[in-house]
Amino acid sequence: MNNSKVKGFLSLLVLLFAVGLFGFLGYDTMDNIKLGLDLAGGVSITYQAVEANPSDEDMADTVYKLQQRVQNYSTEAEVYREGSNRINIDIPGVSDANSILQDLGKPGSLIFIDEAGEVILTGDQVATAKAGQTEQNGLRSYVVSLTFTPEGTTRFADATTMNVGKRISIIYDGEVIYSPIVREAITGGQCQIDGMDTYEEANNLASTIRIGSLSLELEELRSNVVGAKLGEEAIATSLKAGAIGFALVAVFMVIVYLVPGLAAVLALALYVGLILILLAAFEVTLTLPGIAGIILSVGMAVDANVIIFTRIKEELGHGKVVRSAIKTGFNKALSAIVDGNVTTLIAAAVLYFRGSGTVKGFATTLAIGIVLSMFTALFVTRFAIYGLLNLGIENPKCYGVKKEGRIITFLNKKKVCFAISIIMVAAGWAAMFLNNAQTGKVLNYGMDFTGGTSTNVTFNENLSLEDISSRVVPVVSEITGNTDVQTQKVEGTNEVIIKTQTLSVDQRQALENALVENFGVESDLITAESISAAVSKEMKQDAVVAVILATVLMLLYIWFRFKDIRFAASAILALVHDVLVVLTFYAVAKWSVGSTFIACMLTIVGYSINATIVIFDRIRENLAERTPKQQIEEIVNQSITQTFTRSINTSLTTFIMVFVLFLLGVSSIREFALPLMTGIVCGTYSSVCVTGALWYVMTMAKSKKDAAAKAEKKEG
Repeated sequence: MNNSKVKGFLSLLVLLFAVGLFGFLGYDTMDNIKLGLDLAGGVSITYQAVEANPSDEDMADTVYKLQQRVQNYSTEAEVYREGSNRINIDIPGVSDANSILQDLGKPGSLIFIDEAGEVILTGDQVATAKAGQTEQNGLRSYVVSLTFTPEGTTRFADATTMNVGKRISIIYDGEVIYSPIVREAITGGQCQIDGMDTYEEANNLASTIRIGSLSLELEELRSNVVGAKLGEEAIATSLKAGAIGFALVAVFMVIVYLVPGLAAVLALALYVGLILILLAAFEVTLTLPGIAGIILSVGMAVDANVIIFTRIKEELGHGKVVRSAIKTGFNKALSAIVDGNVTTLIAAAVLYFRGSGTVKGFATTLAIGIVLSMFTALFVTRFAIYGLLNLGIENPKCYGVKKEGRIITFLNKKKVCFAISIIMVAAGWAAMFLNNAQTGKVLNYGMDFTGGTSTNVTFNENLSLEDISSRVVPVVSEITGNTDVQTQKVEGTNEVIIKTQTLSVDQRQALENALVENFGVESDLITAESISAAVSKEMKQDAVVAVILATVLMLLYIWFRFKDIRFAASAILALVHDVLVVLTFYAVAKWSVGSTFIACMLTIVGYSINATIVIFDRIRENLAERTPKQQIEEIVNQSITQTFTRSINTSLTTFIMVFVLFLLGVSSIREFALPLMTGIVCGTYSSVCVTGALWYVMTMAKSKKDAAAKAEKKEG
C-alpha cells in the first residue's frame, strides 16, 4: 500500500473513530440534557406584579421566596425574572401538577387585622407557614405553625398583648380566611393556629399565608400543565422521526452524489453527536420545538454539502482532475454557504430575542445546528472526501460529472409565475375577508393569540365528532359554566383539544376529575394551558415585529454583501411573497395560528433566503465572467439552471425530514410541520421562478432609465 492510500486509510479511520466517539458521547449525554416541561412533564406558570413599576428589590425578594417554595416540589424547579415585572416558574418532572398550581394559588395581598379593623401585620412579615398535627388525650387536631420576621415578631407581640381573648382575622385579597382567638400574648416570634378539622384545611390555610407573604401581589398570566407520559411519548416519536428521516436522507445522498454523498453522511453522523454534546455542555433546555429545530437543521445541513458537490460536478464536467475539482468546488461554494447560513442565523437570532419559552428553545437549537452544519460541511466533509480520494477512488464517475446542458429559459415564464403568485396572495386576502365575515376573525387564532384555556385529552377510544359534541362538550360546559366550548379532534389519534374561556385552577382540576370519572381517561394524558388576554396581545405584536425585524436585517445584510440594492429588494419581495402565500394556506385551511406560527414564518423566511442567495451568488459570479455578447436575460437563465438541481435536492431532503416529523410527531409538532412543508415548497418555487425574475425586471428597468437619461443628456 503506497503512502497516499495509507494516508487515506488513516484519515477515514480517524473520522470513523470520531463519529463513533462523538456519537457515543452524544448518546451518553442525552440523560444530562435539560428537558423542557413539554418533554419532562410538569407545571409552568407566569406571574405579573399587580404594581405597575415594582422595585428591583421587591422583585428579587419575591423571586427568592418563590424559589424557596417550589424547591419542595422538585430540586430542578426554576424561578426566574422576565422583564421588569414578570416572574416565570418551571417545575419539571412532577406528577400532580394541578395540585401544585392549587398550592401556589394566586399570590395576592395578605393582612392581619384586629376586631377594630386596624392592620396589625402584613403578609411579608410572616417568614414561614407550615401545616401540622398534634395529639392530646388521644385526640388528634390540626394546626398551622407560623414564624415571623424580626419586625413581624415585634408587631405581633404588641398586637396579641393588647388583644388577649379577642379575635385576629387573617384576610387574603379582601376575604376573611380565618379568625382565631388570641389566648395569650405571643412574644417569641412563633405561634400556632388551631381549630381545623382536617389536615387539608390546615394545609390550605398555610399555603394561602405563604402566598400572601410575598413582597409583591402577583396575578397569573399564563400556566401550563403537561403529563409526564405525554412528554415521554413526544420524545420517543420525535427521536424515531429523526432516525428515519436521517436514514432516508443518507440513502438519498449516497445514491445521488456517490462518494461525496458517503462523505456527507459521515459528516452528518458526526454532526448529530456533536449537537447533542453541545446541548448538554451549554445547558440548553430542550423543548419539543427544539427537537423539531434539530431535525430541521439536519435537513438544512445537507444544503451546504449539496452546494459543494454541485460545484465539484461542474468542475469535473469542465475536464479537471478529481483532486483539483474538489479543491475548486469547496472554494467556489464558500461564499454562498456563508451568506446563506448568516441570513438564516439572522432569523434564528430574531426568534430568540423576540420569542419566549418553546419558541426560544427552537431558535437556540436551530442556531446551534446552523453553525455546526457549516463546520461539518466545510471541514469534516472535506476531510472525508480527501480520505476516500487518497484510498485510490479517483474515477470522476464516482464523484459525478455535470456537463453544461441546455439552459432552461425560466424568464420566458416570468409573467405566468407573477400571475400565479398574485392569484395565490389574493386568494389569501379573500379567504381572510370571508373568515372575518363568518367568525369575526381573519385567521383561526389559537389560544396563544386569543387567551383562554386549552385542555388536550387523550381518550381511551377514538371518539367521533358526534360523540365529542354529545358526550364531552356537556361535561365541559357543566364544569366551566360556559356553553362556548370549542373542540378539535387530532386526526389519526384519540386526542381531542378542548378550548374554553380562561379557567381557574379549581375549574381545571374539576374538569380533569370529571374527564377521568366519566371517560376513564388517565390523568397523565391530560395537559392544560391557560393564557391571559394581555399575553395574547403581546404575542400578536411580537409576531409582526419579529417578521419585520428579520426582513429588514436580511435586507441590510444582502445589500452589504452584494453591493446592489436590487439583489436585496428582489430577495425581500420574494420573502414577503412566501409569507403571504403561507398565510393563504393558514386562512384557507384554517390552520391554528399560535406561538409556533412565529417560529414557522421566520424559519420559512430563513430557509427561503438561503436558496435565493445561492442563485444570486451564481448571478454575481456569471456577471463577473460575462462576455460582451451575453445578455442579462441569458445570465439569469444560466444561473438558475446551474443551481436548479441544488434547489430541488436541498428542498427534497429538508422536506423528507419535516414530512417524517409530520407523520410520526405529536399534535403540537404536526401543527408546526404542516405549514413548514408548505413553506419549503413555496420557498423553492419563489427562489427559482420569482426572485431571479424580479431582479431581472428591476435591472432592465434601471438600464432603460439610464439609457433614457443618457439620450436626454446627449440631446441637450
